[in-house]
Amino acid sequence: MAKKEIQNKKQNETVIMNFSGIYKNQQFYRNPAEVQEEISWVEVQDLPGSNCYCDGEAKEKMMKALQPYNGEGIHFIDSGNYHYVSRLWIEKVQKPFRLLVFDNHTDMQLPAFGGLLSCGGWIAASLEELPMLKQVVLIGPDEDAFAQVEPQFREKVQFLSREQLKMMTWKEKSIFFEELCTDLPLYVSVDKDVLCAEDAVTTWSQGDMTLGELKCFLEIILRQQPVIGMDICGECDPDACENDVLNDRANQEILQLWRKCLRQILERRQDR
Repeated sequence: MAKKEIQNKKQNETVIMNFSGIYKNQQFYRNPAEVQEEISWVEVQDLPGSNCYCDGEAKEKMMKALQPYNGEGIHFIDSGNYHYVSRLWIEKVQKPFRLLVFDNHTDMQLPAFGGLLSCGGWIAASLEELPMLKQVVLIGPDEDAFAQVEPQFREKVQFLSREQLKMMTWKEKSIFFEELCTDLPLYVSVDKDVLCAEDAVTTWSQGDMTLGELKCFLEIILRQQPVIGMDICGECDPDACENDVLNDRANQEILQLWRKCLRQILERRQDR
């Protein structure tokens, strides 16, 4: 297989990480048939030491499970309890890059137990530990939460708060994403808790962004940014989720958007 064909296959790859079993109840990856054929499953259900915090043994097992992958493509990583898995994916990036995060929380809290990777502190851990990560663009948390982030992390973050988003016109929001720097490749991480309750049901407090807004922002980014890969989390607890159809729909529409934009990018490259 030619090098270009291998690269295209990696960018097309869809990886589903099964921590809780919630994806077994969803349909987003089952249709159309051509998408289903490209699904890879990483089975880590009920892995000890992995819920909210990731201990050393769990991290070792996950890194082994992710070894065949290089960080490209789109990855579904279960609930926000496992958002720290983004830190494991971006560790694979071997060139300078930016991280763009949509989240209702900063995920830059220092862990209560030293040395443990957590869903609430994985961005801070990434800034501390990954020399290839040059900047974070954080979209969605409220201003008070960001004010509590340690100064050494805040200075490395371009921040757009929940309050700013509510005050901005649609044109101003579009311009913000259109004018993001394109000098470095981008890895995108989406926690669906940034969405309003009408568009998602998650295990954490939620924001007020609509799915339509998120898709428009992602489309702007995917069309003009050199995107390495993307991950999605924010599933609900399978034992306490009465409206998982909302998450299923959001996952489907994000996956379809990723596929559409990627096809257009690859077609433009082939035409050159």
